[in-house]
Amino acid sequence: MVSSSDLYQIFQKINDKHPMIHHITNTVTINDCANATLAVGGRPVMADSPEETAEMASLASALVINIGTLNEQTIAAMKAAGKSANEHHVPVIFDPVGAGATAYRKKTAMDLLSAFHADIICGNMSEIKVLAGLEARGRGVDSGDSMENADRLASELAERLGSIIAITGAVDVVSDGKRTVKLHNGDRKLADVTGTGCMTNSLIASYAGTANDSFKAAVGGIITMGLSGEKAACLLKETEGIGSFKVRLFDAFSTLAEEDFSKAVIESVQTVR
Repeated sequence: MVSSSDLYQIFQKINDKHPMIHHITNTVTINDCANATLAVGGRPVMADSPEETAEMASLASALVINIGTLNEQTIAAMKAAGKSANEHHVPVIFDPVGAGATAYRKKTAMDLLSAFHADIICGNMSEIKVLAGLEARGRGVDSGDSMENADRLASELAERLGSIIAITGAVDVVSDGKRTVKLHNGDRKLADVTGTGCMTNSLIASYAGTANDSFKAAVGGIITMGLSGEKAACLLKETEGIGSFKVRLFDAFSTLAEEDFSKAVIESVQTVR
């Protein structure tokens, strides 16, 4: 299905290709997303004016659309960029941050998915449940829902939308409707760093802009975050806290080796409908 060696080969190619990753993302984590992209070999651009996003998206290797901080100008930019990316066969990664937290945010997420096709949708359980039309218990940008039946939800929504669905949590799930995997890497400290979800989508985009395989891209980006979190935690000294963890996380992005990828735990699952 997908192996750690497959992912490592793509990871190495990111540094060879230097894919340009166009972001229309939230203002809280924009710098971290740019640096995460650079750390793995991508080249970030953060153009969010409606006057240029369509043209920029046409030139990109992949497009990340993140609804973390919304306003009417960025929504118009997202729609223009998404449509242009579809027309130019540029993979679109959609991050439905806080979908369902407010009626406006839920409507915006649905409107965007009607305006363009997202090749990969990555969010937490509450966000994905909202996109599926289910009741969710999200609290702002945090998930309030358990990961129970996440594999089934991801598979069903992937088939309905024709997109790769990735649900992040203690154990991550990725599905294209036919293939479904659970990813068991990561560290609890990742939840204490603002923007790790946003950065994960930047990593996914770096894979998607390098290899023509959206399923492997979603798995690769999530695994890279998980392995980097584990590596950062292992290098953390007893007297160091979350600030040092974040620095070591960025170090890990840029220094992951084949030995690190061999620690990836990818479980293939059969979903029952």
